[in-house]
Amino acid sequence: MTEPSKDQEKKIIIDEDWKSQIEAEKLAAQQEPEPAEQTEPAGQEPEGPLPPPTLTVLASSLYLQGMIALGLLPAPGAESPEVNLDHAKHTIDTLQMLEEKTKGNRTPEEDKEMDEMLHQSRMAFVSVQQGSAAADQ
Repeated sequence: MTEPSKDQEKKIIIDEDWKSQIEAEKLAAQQEPEPAEQTEPAGQEPEGPLPPPTLTVLASSLYLQGMIALGLLPAPGAESPEVNLDHAKHTIDTLQMLEEKTKGNRTPEEDKEMDEMLHQSRMAFVSVQQGSAAADQ
């Protein structure tokens, strides 16, 4: 067997440009925001720290959704409040289910807050429902 000649030997070509390309990619990645980062929309201030996750916070968010659906509060980004009785009823029913499922595991303060939110939600629903019925006549 004969040894390969120098012309037949495999040549290894080292591309020095790849190093500069990697460095450019690293710099570009460092300048871009992380995908997990939340950036505020233009013109809005950061909201501050979030409240701790508690039963009251969860129930309050359902309560506020119900008030928005009843048209008593404007939806975020909406120009004017809109009434959606089906959505309001659903949020009130969800709040009631949450109250039933957590019964016996709430503090007296949580009991009071849940009762108040449900009562206020139901009264507001009846009031808006009667107002819409009167407006339809």
